[in-house]
Amino acid sequence: MLFCRFPLVAFLLWLSLTLAGCGNFGFPGVYKIDVEQGNIVTPEMVEQLKPGMTRRQVRFVMGTPLIEDTFNENRWDYRYLNRNGAKTLGESQLTVIFDGDALVGVEGPDAPNWTATDSDLAGDEV
Repeated sequence: MLFCRFPLVAFLLWLSLTLAGCGNFGFPGVYKIDVEQGNIVTPEMVEQLKPGMTRRQVRFVMGTPLIEDTFNENRWDYRYLNRNGAKTLGESQLTVIFDGDALVGVEGPDAPNWTATDSDLAGDEV
């Protein structure tokens, strides 16, 4: 009678460990740490970006980009993700665009609004 229950107990133990290992099922009360990945970009860093900066100057201000696109050498991506388990706590993305070695644009929700228009340039000339 004892040997008939052993396979059932072993199967249930195996099933619970398998489900816990997948991450879809967690043990109650288990602490999950915050995991930060990518580049932390502060408003002060974005404020220092100016049109015409060289790649070296941008790298000095912003740090090494998380993604340097192999197929588009004129684009650098700075991404940041903060998670606790499967829950996303914070996320940001900033794309820096170059023309040759000069900074020409910044895209993303935190991008500066220094893109000059023709009317702005005409007003500066005296």
